[in-house]
Amino acid sequence: MSENRQILIASIPSGPLSQSDFEVRTAPVPAYGDGEVLCRTLALTIGAGQRAGLQGSASYAGAPRAGVVMGGTGVAVVEESNAPEIRAGDLVVGPTGWQEFSVHPATALRRVEPGPDPALHLGVLGANGLTAYFGLLEVGKPRPGETVVVSAAAGSVGHIVGQIAKKQGCRVVGVAGSAEKCGLLVDELGFDAAVNYKDADFRAAFKAATPDRIDVYFDNTGGDILESALFRMNLRGRIVCCGVVSQYDTAHPAPGPRGVPGLLVNNRIRMEGFLVFDYLERYDEARRELLGWIERGELKPRTTEFQGLESASQAFVELLGGGTVGTTIVRL
Repeated sequence: MSENRQILIASIPSGPLSQSDFEVRTAPVPAYGDGEVLCRTLALTIGAGQRAGLQGSASYAGAPRAGVVMGGTGVAVVEESNAPEIRAGDLVVGPTGWQEFSVHPATALRRVEPGPDPALHLGVLGANGLTAYFGLLEVGKPRPGETVVVSAAAGSVGHIVGQIAKKQGCRVVGVAGSAEKCGLLVDELGFDAAVNYKDADFRAAFKAATPDRIDVYFDNTGGDILESALFRMNLRGRIVCCGVVSQYDTAHPAPGPRGVPGLLVNNRIRMEGFLVFDYLERYDEARRELLGWIERGELKPRTTEFQGLESASQAFVELLGGGTVGTTIVRL
């Protein structure tokens, strides 16, 4: 335990992300002080929001910088501890970054119970699941019988949103980027319909999939899909603004969609953004309910996995290119 493999940001991307924007480095295992613990990373999660951080459009992430370890959340085992509340051998979730070993104050970590798969704490029981839970239930407020549409529906947040909406008694339509993803949404995850936004006749298919129009639109993409949804919203519909993945991996984000504010005013539509951190005090409540749904087979979390720290940059590029399903996990 003398070396620490890390992945650094080699350059801030000015256009689409490339694996060359990262570099592998070996550094000494960091020392830890009073109240701190030394962690060995078992798995990392990678999300589209990290691209917004590199773009500088996620203010909560701070200004992006080259030459530092790429940030990220991981599940880790505690190797050594100078904090009484955490012991060596404990399993924790925290801001490990893309590296094998990291040091943290005990207050920055969340102890989790060992289970069949520690990576579960990075997906449906982590930020992805919490974002889906609070975004849909607290911001979207779906009611039985309503139509809920989810963009990036096969992604880390979207595939959970759709399943929760079905539990609320809603008709659920997913928007995804391939026929295979659309098939998975309907055949495996219980969506009522799914539409491929890359199809030439997307707008007609989207209209056909929403015959009663849209009551709740959970937006992970922005761009043209948001515009299409705006023109299909029902009176007093709700748009949940979670992410804008279509605009992250570019140096030239597109202008906002047509229909704002005219359609919002005429149809009395509520369009609201949120951050999952807004619900910090209720995380445990949500995790208990999500875990109960998983244990009863009512919620099926999906992941796409990569092996080895060196594959993290590849995983990131593939995620942004639409090549992954569910939560993207890198196992060390």
